[in-house]
Amino acid sequence: MQGLILHEYVASAYGVIIPEQRKSESHIRRVAQMLDCVLAGDPRPLTAARPPENRVCHHFMLFLVAMLCAKGVPARARCGFASYFNPGYFEDHWICEYWNTGEERWVRLEVQSDEVWRRMLKIDFDPLDVPPDRFVTAGDAWVQCRAGQADASKFGIFKGNLRGHWFIAGNLVRISGRSTRWKCCRGTSGARAMPRLAEPLQDDQLTFFDQLAARTCAPDASFEQLRRLYQDDNRVLVPATVFNAVLNRAEAT
Repeated sequence: MQGLILHEYVASAYGVIIPEQRKSESHIRRVAQMLDCVLAGDPRPLTAARPPENRVCHHFMLFLVAMLCAKGVPARARCGFASYFNPGYFEDHWICEYWNTGEERWVRLEVQSDEVWRRMLKIDFDPLDVPPDRFVTAGDAWVQCRAGQADASKFGIFKGNLRGHWFIAGNLVRISGRSTRWKCCRGTSGARAMPRLAEPLQDDQLTFFDQLAARTCAPDASFEQLRRLYQDDNRVLVPATVFNAVLNRAEAT
């Protein structure tokens, strides 16, 4: 994975300047298209590490989950907040979990933490087994903030300083889609429950997100409930067209 993908925000740490025409790569939704992009730049087998300038500018989690599932390894995406990017804050992030049969538990992977990332962020934990206090799922973040155990203004993303309950709620909607049909995408909105920018949440919204958080905190026990919710509740069902806030345009899912 680390030899195939480059995170656009830290390309300069690898000595790479991403050409303007390639910046749209991070918005590719389908893994088949990601593979086409990788092989177009370098037709060698995927086991061959590409030089940084030939890597695809995308997000590690989606590619890794697809690869593990293709190999018969149970894997899933987890949406939440990482404490290791910006000390004192919990930054919007996605990681991959895989089922470790021998240990009978889900293990969290911070697969983008190669030597460059580890040195840059001073990573002091095993990226192949991320401790729960270093990555907080959206459900856990919501529960902690609602209980007064954490400060919602510390959860969000550094670009634009977008933080608060509304941001955490948005990630709850995204993870409900990931738990079922993999439809919710980073930087997009479309589901009716998705809060607007800095929107103050009303009582009925708070109640709804309390219930959603409780389910996403325990996805194994609540999987059928989450699937029915996604299929039957148009508040979280992602429509055929979503709005890409980064590119400021409507896109088909």
